[in-house]
Amino acid sequence: MDDEAILTLYRQRNSSAVAETETKYGRLCLSVANNILSSREDSEECVNDTWLHAWNAIPPEWPLHFGAWLSRVTRNLAVSRLREARAQKRGGGELPLVMDELAECIPGGSDPQRAVERKELSEAINRFLAALDPMTRDLFVARYYYSAPVNELSKRSGWSAGKVKTVLRRTRLKLRNNLSREGLL
Repeated sequence: MDDEAILTLYRQRNSSAVAETETKYGRLCLSVANNILSSREDSEECVNDTWLHAWNAIPPEWPLHFGAWLSRVTRNLAVSRLREARAQKRGGGELPLVMDELAECIPGGSDPQRAVERKELSEAINRFLAALDPMTRDLFVARYYYSAPVNELSKRSGWSAGKVKTVLRRTRLKLRNNLSREGLL
C-alpha cells in the first residue's frame, strides 16, 4: 500500500492504518530504534510508541515523506528513552559513541539565546551535506542521524569497516573546517 493510501486511512481513523504502517515501515523503524537503544525490547516499545504517535498526530499533520517522518519520530522517541535510561544509570547503544565522534566539530550548549546560532548551524550543515557525493552523504547521515553502526554501513556501502571509518573521519574534518570558515565554531 502506498503512503497516500495509508495516510488516508489515518484521516478516516481506520485502525488498519497502523497495521499497514507496521507492515511497510516496521523494519525501518525497528532498525532506527535498535541502533540507538541496542535493546530489542526497548526498541519494540519505541516502535509501538511511534505507531501511537502517528495515530494521534495524523490528522491534523499530513507528512509529505511518511517514511522519513516515521523515522524521525522513532529516532526522537529512542533518544528520549535513552536519556531516561541514562538518568537511571542504564543504557548503551551507538548514540553516545556517535555524539562523541561529532563533538569535535559541532559546537554544543543549550542556552536559549543560541537559537539563531543553532539555525545558522543547521543551515550550514545542510549546505555541507548537499555538496557531498551521494555515498558519503548517505553514510554520514546514517551514522550521525540514525546512529547506524560502522559494520552496518560497511555492508551497505560494500566498503571495509576501515574505509568507512576513514571516510567518516575525513568528512567530519571537512565539516569542522567548513563550519570554522563560516565562523560557526
